[in-house]
Amino acid sequence: MRMTAKEIKNRLAELETLIRETKERLPAHSTKPPIMHELLAYEDEYQDLLADLKHILNQEK
Repeated sequence: MRMTAKEIKNRLAELETLIRETKERLPAHSTKPPIMHELLAYEDEYQDLLADLKHILNQEK
């Protein structure tokens, strides 16, 4: 089931917080691979949802 625009916007807001918090956990040196994987997964999901939202909004025009 596809998410609604409102659900996508809510998840994007959650992901923004998760991305910010994860970046704050990154050490200045010797970045831990699990943290980087987590960050990349959040950023990938964010980009995917942003594309979905743009698609939905374009269909509504």
